[in-house]
Amino acid sequence: MEAAGTAMYPLHRCKTIYLVRHAQGIHNVEGEKDPSAYMSPTLFDAQLTPLGWKQVDGLREHVKKCGLAKKLELVITSPLLRTMQTAVGVFGGDNYTDGVSAPPLMVENAGHSGRPAVSSLNCPPFLAVETCREHLIQNDEDVLWEPDVREANEAVAARGMKFIDWLWTREEKEIAVVSHSGFLYHTLSMYSKECHPTIQQEVSKHFANCELRSMVLVDRSMLGSDSPSFNYPGKVPPGLDLPSDVADKKLLEEAPKN
Repeated sequence: MEAAGTAMYPLHRCKTIYLVRHAQGIHNVEGEKDPSAYMSPTLFDAQLTPLGWKQVDGLREHVKKCGLAKKLELVITSPLLRTMQTAVGVFGGDNYTDGVSAPPLMVENAGHSGRPAVSSLNCPPFLAVETCREHLIQNDEDVLWEPDVREANEAVAARGMKFIDWLWTREEKEIAVVSHSGFLYHTLSMYSKECHPTIQQEVSKHFANCELRSMVLVDRSMLGSDSPSFNYPGKVPPGLDLPSDVADKKLLEEAPKN
């Protein structure tokens, strides 16, 4: 018998994650001229370019128009400036207004952006997570740095798999993750190894700046511990499976008499 081309998993063992690569940063511009610029400590925490902010505005309009902005329960971002600027610019609230009780997600002119402050109202919670950031570099200001060691691609992929496993400890089912090209590429390449070549190519291809891809994350190893929200344990009511008129007569006969 030929194997089915589809797969079926319990809903409560699935999450939808929306993966985003940060918008264009100043390091991308310099790196296109000279690839060695990507290793420069001065560009380690690069901010977005004016073009990058236009990319952010375009993606923000898209997620609002398609309804994704209302579905998200959590936004996770790498703690580097370019990813945080992208995350807040795309998924944050509207412009911040003085006197509003909710604090701003981003202050005015953050990272020399020239952008107004962004409110934390009417948007999902944000969480900066170190494990979804880009390769470490040889710089003792880098919290993941080790002397004379640059993180290998295999180590990035392993870190990415730990990050994905950590997502299963979260209760949220609709999560956006704003990260980096290398992290996304190596992590997804590892996860797609068992897929059909066409799917593998689709999943693991390099991200463009400010590209968003929707993925369904499936717990195949019983890692998740949550219970199904919509399932109903069907059961037969107690007693004999009799026609209703017979059942009603039997209940009357068995009823206690005063």
